[in-house]
Amino acid sequence: MDTDTPMEAEFDAMPGWTADAVASLGAGYAVPAACRGSASPAALTWLASRCRLEAGTRLVDVGGGMGGPAAHAREEHGVRPLLVDPMPGACRAARRMFGIPAVVGTGAQLPVVSARADAAWCVGVLCTTAEKAAVLDEIHRVLVPGARLGLFVLVADGGDGHGADVEGAPEGNDFPTRDELARLLDDARFRLVESVDLADLPGPPRSWQDRIARVDALVEARHGHEAAWQCTREQEERLSRLLGTGRLTGVLLCAET
Repeated sequence: MDTDTPMEAEFDAMPGWTADAVASLGAGYAVPAACRGSASPAALTWLASRCRLEAGTRLVDVGGGMGGPAAHAREEHGVRPLLVDPMPGACRAARRMFGIPAVVGTGAQLPVVSARADAAWCVGVLCTTAEKAAVLDEIHRVLVPGARLGLFVLVADGGDGHGADVEGAPEGNDFPTRDELARLLDDARFRLVESVDLADLPGPPRSWQDRIARVDALVEARHGHEAAWQCTREQEERLSRLLGTGRLTGVLLCAET
């Protein structure tokens, strides 16, 4: 499969391959595989608790990818999710694996009526766009008053300011600093409720990791020769190096309108 950019390889081609692998391995592999690289069970539990998710909650997942976090929230808390993602391949994979309503759209122009959502998630997305302020403004627009937003963001630590300055960053990523993220939330009229570093939460259980590994192995066996797979692997290795050296830190936040 030919792709124009590393972001298309990672977020448009890979979702279809992942859905194919899940179809071969079984439905029990779907949520871990679709959360790969963006969320763990402990992180999702933390976000769900702080966002006060419950049965019937209208949850908009902004940049929801393959739908793993939204599906987890539906299974565990009975929410009514709507996924919005700019990549058609991701939306197709979410509908195929989970039957989640998924529409193609950007976070900066959400195809959602104002004051419609009871809660919103934006998991691993703000660090992939330069339009952070517009995304947060749009999320605020679609939330009802008093609603909460759950975020997972990779922030740049180590002292040289804006994330665009992070040497060796994966192409298409734009990591904010902690201070920049706080300013963005304030400018978008969100009140920060609570935050925690991902490293302070329990890691994913072995069974979760094993299921991801089996899906990854099957995708590699089928597509490892393709440029899109190789591009995605390079992006992941760059990110892993930055996390390993402490230049990036995963942060979970909950904010309220």
